[in-house]
Amino acid sequence: MNKSILMIAYFFPPEGNAGSYRPLRFVRSLSQTEWDVCVVSSDPYRYERYDQDLLTLVPQEIHVSRVRGSNVWHAIQAWRGQRLQSKLSTGSPGLSDKVSAIHNAPFRSRVRETLRKVEACYFLPDMARPWIRPAVKSAVRLCASKHSNVILATVGPLSSGLVALKASELTGIPYVLDFRDPWGLNYYSMEHIRPKFVTRRFYRTMYRLLERAQSVVFLFDTVAECFQRAYPGALDDSRIHIIPNGYDGAIEDFEVHQGERCTILYTGTLTTYRYDTFLQALSLLKKTSPFQANRIHVMFVGEGTVELQDKLATLGISDFVTLRPSTSYAEILRLQKNAHAFLILGRESNRKGHELVAGAKLFGYLKARRPIIGVLPQDETRKVLDHVGVTTLADVDSPEEILRVIQQVSDSWEAGTLDTLLPNRNACEKYSSESQTLALIKALKGDTAETSFRSGTVSPPPSLAEDF
Repeated sequence: MNKSILMIAYFFPPEGNAGSYRPLRFVRSLSQTEWDVCVVSSDPYRYERYDQDLLTLVPQEIHVSRVRGSNVWHAIQAWRGQRLQSKLSTGSPGLSDKVSAIHNAPFRSRVRETLRKVEACYFLPDMARPWIRPAVKSAVRLCASKHSNVILATVGPLSSGLVALKASELTGIPYVLDFRDPWGLNYYSMEHIRPKFVTRRFYRTMYRLLERAQSVVFLFDTVAECFQRAYPGALDDSRIHIIPNGYDGAIEDFEVHQGERCTILYTGTLTTYRYDTFLQALSLLKKTSPFQANRIHVMFVGEGTVELQDKLATLGISDFVTLRPSTSYAEILRLQKNAHAFLILGRESNRKGHELVAGAKLFGYLKARRPIIGVLPQDETRKVLDHVGVTTLADVDSPEEILRVIQQVSDSWEAGTLDTLLPNRNACEKYSSESQTLALIKALKGDTAETSFRSGTVSPPPSLAEDF
């Protein structure tokens, strides 16, 4: 007899942002096992990256209940965001700088700072708070009708975890937390601006979530170590499961797309990522090797590309760098097939816990099987690339080192030896959804973790070391 799981996933198709891919991947894989799956997701006022094509990847037998938290403030913010994005996308060159100057004017900055503090106090544990009550109601109803054995909450936002906790308390069904991001470790700006009394409330909420969960899934052992130190006593090692991000389907065969230039592709948002030194390296390339610069084509596709326009003009590299707004998943796959190499970047170094993240796009890159240029600090992304044998890695703070890696890829393209720079196929298999789903099922059943974790065997990253 099949088991039944209720998944709480605030982000789910047709939302096309990075937060949708992990729950989608698990839904697809679990539906091919002895588990029946249904999903409670959000019906937002505005999708961050609407992608109708992603809905075709959701198995037809999966029931998805979409609920919306009633909130006038969110509705206003969604309207303002759409209006600004439309203005920037159709505006003239230099408009983004003008908008930025207005946005950062002293009076507007003070008003915005005050509003953020109010938001941080009211929207606890996060901005998705209004979604909790209707989501709990839907979750309890589905647990009864589907005879659910376990509840799985994808975190973030952290509100998804609270939905699971409250639904568990009302139904007696155990819940599992899957931390997609390091919520509760001062990674998000909202966590920094809360008054102490609100921070204490947040801490108690986090402690209760961890303490009562049947199992807790983290992406990496370093993340688990940080949580153990931040919330001592809330979570014993035996309930911790380490399951990184991954990819769905089989690794593709490497085929070189013919073209006059070597195409280096970056997909996904650029906001909060370090790209300044990569652009400096491209400028150096044009100054020192103009012929080679003319033989490459760098393409950025995703949110935050509008802000790059004037930077490219200032550095004199607009002629071989292309910017495109976010697009559909199907179009991303097409662009990946036509690319000769991929670019991966690290988070901005002024962000606490930036070393704990390896973006979902990285694992899509591994599946697509191309050389990968990594412009990174010492973070989890770099560890993954080291593990799969990628050698085209450069320190994010060294434009000269980045330049050498770009030239290495360009030279290999010219010589027809790009296959020598590919990630190790066998090592990449570790990140397939099939193997990860087997590990997740152990967490759902409350069994011993496939990858055991022991506190104190790893150290927290430098940006968080002083917090513990």
